[in-house]
Amino acid sequence: MKQDFVQLGLIAPLAQGLIKAGITEPTTIQIEVIPPALAGKDIIGQSPTGTGKTLAYLLPLFQKIDPAKRETQAFILAPTHELAIQIQRQIELLATNTGLPVTAAPIIGDVNIMRQIDKLKEKPHIITGSSGRILELVQKKKINTQTVKTIVLDEVDRLLDDTNMDSVKAVIKTTQKDRQLLAFSATVPQVTLVRVQELMNNPVEILAMQDQAGNKPDIKHIYFVAERRDKFELLRKIVRAIPIDRALVFINRSDDVELTVDKLIYNGLTAAGIHGRFLKEDRKKAMDGFRSGKIELLIASDLAARGLDIPGVDFVVNLDLPEDPAIYLHRTGRTGRAGKSGTAISIVSPQEAALITHYEKQLKIAMLPKQLAHGKLFDKKAGTKPRIKVKK
Repeated sequence: MKQDFVQLGLIAPLAQGLIKAGITEPTTIQIEVIPPALAGKDIIGQSPTGTGKTLAYLLPLFQKIDPAKRETQAFILAPTHELAIQIQRQIELLATNTGLPVTAAPIIGDVNIMRQIDKLKEKPHIITGSSGRILELVQKKKINTQTVKTIVLDEVDRLLDDTNMDSVKAVIKTTQKDRQLLAFSATVPQVTLVRVQELMNNPVEILAMQDQAGNKPDIKHIYFVAERRDKFELLRKIVRAIPIDRALVFINRSDDVELTVDKLIYNGLTAAGIHGRFLKEDRKKAMDGFRSGKIELLIASDLAARGLDIPGVDFVVNLDLPEDPAIYLHRTGRTGRAGKSGTAISIVSPQEAALITHYEKQLKIAMLPKQLAHGKLFDKKAGTKPRIKVKK
């Protein structure tokens, strides 16, 4: 029996606001998270990219906030500035659609701290941002953590890695002991699970690797075989044959991003890249160019792409294959979102071919072999036309 948002315990304004956004049926992660979150339970939630994790925690958070109180009632910590801003935008959209007077402020590093202090004088109900800058402002006594009832760790595997863990724990330690802690990610390694469990009180652990049939992403998985040296030229031909207006292209090593961009440009494609060492301005320029359609291909490593939410990405390309099927699932979850279909294309060297069978077995997906001939795509075995549309 299908459930709706009201049956999960949400108030009517939230359900009506979701209808305005075209969302009528909850995803699996939302069904599993919302009731215990409303009940005040600590939660560890794992679910693939694009399955609605952000709304899974924002909806109960909105319901629990008392708009009449001019005080900060929740922290949402994120490992990247981009993710913090995306969460902020989703909060603003939810507030607009529901008519609920919930306010929020992004507090991230590399931004004028005096402006942030001025913003905090408005007493936002929710603060989204980086643990380092939030901790700095707490220590300056610009944020009162004693009123914070809920803390969300978005992409908890990165927030509790060796780089971020100390500042995240320090922020949590400044709040009341009975605060609620919600942690989410597409992947929760064992080391992360142990670390987050130590911070929680009898947490509810939710593993939602599959979504309901009605909400399951509509993603076609196809692959081509090519020697490593021929991958860039083959990608150029694929882009022109389908054709592809925009694609997110994944490689395994962040050190290879700039070299990959140069090779793709040499092969006649418009491309830009992002990795962790990029200056904020360069990263923004690449993202803006991709969003506007001026750039066909955005090249990223898995680390650099964490937290990216780019609407309208119809294609994800794996120029390298990850050994971990969960990472493949995370990558391909960037397409086929919000009820739209998408295509995941992998260009595989003979040495990587064994991973295809591994993915199919572990992820229970079908990956169809394709080939190019005369500028068109065909099924490799039967020689018939492919199941994705090919424009002339």
